[in-house]
Amino acid sequence: MLKYKFNPIILLVSRVVSPFIMIFALYVIFHGHYSPGGGFQGGTMFAAALLLIRLAAGFDIAQLQFKKILGTPLGSVGVLIYFGTGFLAMLSGGEFLNYHFLPFAGFKADELRSLGILMVEIGVGLAVLAILVAIYDDLLEGYPHD
Repeated sequence: MLKYKFNPIILLVSRVVSPFIMIFALYVIFHGHYSPGGGFQGGTMFAAALLLIRLAAGFDIAQLQFKKILGTPLGSVGVLIYFGTGFLAMLSGGEFLNYHFLPFAGFKADELRSLGILMVEIGVGLAVLAILVAIYDDLLEGYPHD
């Protein structure tokens, strides 16, 4: 069986660049309600950083960073955060995702709106990140008969 040998230069560059991509992805997620960007873009960038390590270092080493088993559960948690934000507003007497009705005391209307959008952006970012990595891992695994 032919064993793939990893290029040390590609591995070094990806290990140096990947944390900066992740930090910028978090910036995009957490500032999505103030500026262009948001959960989908930040989640995609974060997943790209994780996939860069998976491609450069191999699947076994990348499992130390983000385990394969976490993909679907974290994607579900992200969807629950998104849905929970909208459902919480509905339980408080508003429409789905009407952030004005979120039941957090001590916040003004514009602060409630920013907080609600931030919660949605975090949920979407987490869901996109986890599902994109899970799709890659599933494609890498192949079919059982292969």
